[in-house]
Amino acid sequence: MNPDILKERKNATFDVEKLTYILDGGPEKTKRRREIESMVLSDPDFKEENPSFLSRSERYDQAVRKSAQMILKLREYGIADPEEIYCYKNMINGNQREAFGLHFGMFLKTLYNQCDPEQARKWLPLAESCQAVGTYAQTEMGHGTHLRGLETTATYDPATQEFVLNSPTISSIKWWPGGLGKTSNHAIVLAQLYTQGNCHGLHAFITPLRDMKTHVPLPGIVVGDIGPKFGFNEVDNGYLKLENIRIPRENMLMKYAKVEPDGTYLKPPSAKLTYGTMVFIRSMIVGESARALSKACTIAIRYSSVRHQSEIRPGEPEPQILDYQTQQYKLFPLLAMAYAFHFVGQYMKETYLRISGDINEGDFSQLPELHALSAGLKAFTTWETNAGIEVCRMSCGGHGYSCSSALPDIYVQFTPTCTYEGENTVMMLQTARYLVKSYRQAKAGQQLSGIVSYLNDAQHRVVQPQPVAARPTVVDINDLASLVEVYKLRAAILVELAAKSIQQELQRRKSQEDAWNNSAIDLVRASDAHCHYVVVKLFTDKLRDIGDTGVHSVLSSLALLYALQGITRNSGDFLQAGLLSVPQVLQSSVRIKELLSQLRLNAVALVDAFDHNDKKLNSVLGRYDGNVYENLFEWARSSPLNATEVHESFHKYLKPLRAKL
Repeated sequence: MNPDILKERKNATFDVEKLTYILDGGPEKTKRRREIESMVLSDPDFKEENPSFLSRSERYDQAVRKSAQMILKLREYGIADPEEIYCYKNMINGNQREAFGLHFGMFLKTLYNQCDPEQARKWLPLAESCQAVGTYAQTEMGHGTHLRGLETTATYDPATQEFVLNSPTISSIKWWPGGLGKTSNHAIVLAQLYTQGNCHGLHAFITPLRDMKTHVPLPGIVVGDIGPKFGFNEVDNGYLKLENIRIPRENMLMKYAKVEPDGTYLKPPSAKLTYGTMVFIRSMIVGESARALSKACTIAIRYSSVRHQSEIRPGEPEPQILDYQTQQYKLFPLLAMAYAFHFVGQYMKETYLRISGDINEGDFSQLPELHALSAGLKAFTTWETNAGIEVCRMSCGGHGYSCSSALPDIYVQFTPTCTYEGENTVMMLQTARYLVKSYRQAKAGQQLSGIVSYLNDAQHRVVQPQPVAARPTVVDINDLASLVEVYKLRAAILVELAAKSIQQELQRRKSQEDAWNNSAIDLVRASDAHCHYVVVKLFTDKLRDIGDTGVHSVLSSLALLYALQGITRNSGDFLQAGLLSVPQVLQSSVRIKELLSQLRLNAVALVDAFDHNDKKLNSVLGRYDGNVYENLFEWARSSPLNATEVHESFHKYLKPLRAKL
């Protein structure tokens, strides 16, 4: 064990294990998670080649092998609880992606949510036994987030009681779905439904792609892999061109919308029901943001505690780079953010499960709020995390650029979350649409409930740039409840400004659409402020549940750091609205420095509490024992390029070159 990292752990002022229990949801869950992780660690079937040293085809092959093994092992061990399955897979995959990810995450999920009883009896056994391996084919070459623009068609033919699926244009070719290229033999295809001469918008169709015995593509199916990408190189993201593919009427998912044998269309009770799977995935991405950022922080903070560089005082030994205030300023706010996002992820999961229960009972009243919240928080947390991982990488200096650090892998695996399941700017605008609608309802005297209830006060406030002499709200910057209030007011004011911007555009005789587009920057800012408020509020609320004094104290420091960092980064908003004074913003910066100094003692303990096993982290720089340099040398020596002392290129090119010069 590296002596520096040992010293860091001895300095901790709280019980790391107790904080791990809070993150996991209780000691029993921690115990069970570790049992599952041990099962993977001791299983020789999951020994693997380092993906950094494999070709694309080898990476894909290894991923499929691991996925197949996982399914058998889960069955063998009787692991059926979704959280335990997630934990088991997470441990096996580390920083890589699962080959069957969309089969379990989207294909099966959609079947559970949108099959009618008869369809469920047919398709669920096939999908659960992997006879039907599926993906979710929504995105097209020409359209992604703008679902209404998708061009794939499904035209009902009453004579044969079949749908005819087509990709009518080059831009309508399905593009990007994971597992589509080589793995899946079925897809849930999202297509525009045409029946009796009318288009009824997007619906989901179970579409066979490959022969279930030979795996050869079926006639009329043009399918393949889209080629190398920035990351995800073990996943066969694919393309799909449909050429007059006929499927039975019963292959349209009909729990909500239906097409009768004669072609009569029966519409669903809520237009948003078909987006249930996407809302689920967006809710889960919030938790993924926390996990990715917690991994990056673990690597950067552990490495910063064993790396010595330069000097603070001349003539003294080189300090740990974690002693530099600038390093703390880079990393500790990100550590606070990782904790904040973890608690928001827990909240989103609970909210999704609660509202899903309501939907199953026929109550759709909370679906619009869940849709808006999951869209906004998905965008907010992925943008912040994406930038944060890169800060962690750069804070590790040159070694952070090496794949041995795992930071390049974490980054390239995470960064597509900013564009998949809804491009982030569009997600923010969807949330803004809900906020503006809620604001107008409150303005009309309607009482709002839920997370937007703060807009109820809108009609009592006049928003205008504050004169210098105006007295800001009395705010104690050391009091989290007071800061939550300030974030709430900022959100309310920015929502109001965005709504007024639209109003002003309309008064200039602009159309609704142009007024919206000309106010889009304000609308995104309003959504961002709303999400920021939600995160600060949920982090603060979580503190009430924590009884242990040591843990409560260190989490309170993190929550305060997160809130104050947000104020200094967005000080213009708070000053412009008269919510804070210039001295208060300056005071916030001073308080941040004090918090950095306080958290320095507990930094390593706080990342230890995430309890990322070395195998899962797969980082030479982030090792629990801190023995970075010895293992970095070993890692480099294992590169296939070092398999021979003289590479064949010497004989093929260099030697002949010398002879010619």
